[in-house]
Amino acid sequence: MKRLGKLMTAVLGLSMLTAPALAQKPVVVGVSWSNFQEERWKTDEAAIKAQLAKLGATYLSADAQSSNEKQLSDIESLVTRGATVLIVLAQDSEAILPAIAKAKADGIPVVSYDRLIEDPSAFYLSFDNKEVGRLQAKMVLAAKPRGNYAFIKGGPTDPNAQLLYDGQLEVLAAAIKSGAIKNVGNQFTEGWKPEVAQTNMEQILTANENKIDAVVASNDGTAGGAVAALASVGLAGKVPVSGQDADKAALNRIARGQQTGTVWKDSRALGSEAAKIAVQLAGGAKLASVAGSSTFNGGPKKVTVNSILLKPVVITKSNLGVLIAAKWATKAEICKGVTGTAVAACK
Repeated sequence: MKRLGKLMTAVLGLSMLTAPALAQKPVVVGVSWSNFQEERWKTDEAAIKAQLAKLGATYLSADAQSSNEKQLSDIESLVTRGATVLIVLAQDSEAILPAIAKAKADGIPVVSYDRLIEDPSAFYLSFDNKEVGRLQAKMVLAAKPRGNYAFIKGGPTDPNAQLLYDGQLEVLAAAIKSGAIKNVGNQFTEGWKPEVAQTNMEQILTANENKIDAVVASNDGTAGGAVAALASVGLAGKVPVSGQDADKAALNRIARGQQTGTVWKDSRALGSEAAKIAVQLAGGAKLASVAGSSTFNGGPKKVTVNSILLKPVVITKSNLGVLIAAKWATKAEICKGVTGTAVAACK
């Protein structure tokens, strides 16, 4: 009995040592960015880093520089460097699938960040992109209820781009059907690049003899390209243009009257939430058990994934002060070059 008692004591002691050791297994979060050159992602990264630091997790990252091949290599490298969970901003939703399958086989959870990856093993975190599209269309429709509309869409390999366009058309369907609005040009923007958006807008202007009354641009980068094209023919500030992301350059365009509005998706909240989810998944949490999660199947393939979709906010000239109060941008950044008292935030 004494031997049995000693053995049980030894086993208990070992379990007490082992349990904390397992509980303290370090969480290493590998983040694969599609193209870190965009202003937007630096804000996201800061939020991810800050939240991971609070949670005692380590941050690793790689920038695919808009290359599908490099992103696949980056993800493999992140795992080799010790990533126990991945946050992936996909450059191409199809090209990324082999990397997601490999991560699943290796037991490494994946958070599909901002852009949908249609794989049930990846947790999808974003904003409601179809609703963003609706909000973009509503702001332009309010400014110009009739006329020739141009649509500067997002990247062709990003499912979000189609979700945005679907939302836009949902709002404008009745006006298009009645003939009040004519869809005279719609172009995807390779890599969401502003210079590509500018070229696309220039082509639409040429094809329509510059008779464009409104532009539904899917983010602030494409809006910037569209505004540059409009400026070249003297239409900047005369044609309503939508946007998304609340980039500082776009906020300044809004204040100066060159862009109608943007849809603010507070990426600080998105980044923080991604970090929390990543740590939960690395700790063994099931996708469906993530707090606040529901299911989403609105992608092109209708694949059902676990998801959290945050709520976007419309920003126009009238409420730019919201972003100053939220410390998203400073008054100086928003109001540079603005004269007069027409913009309340710049008084």
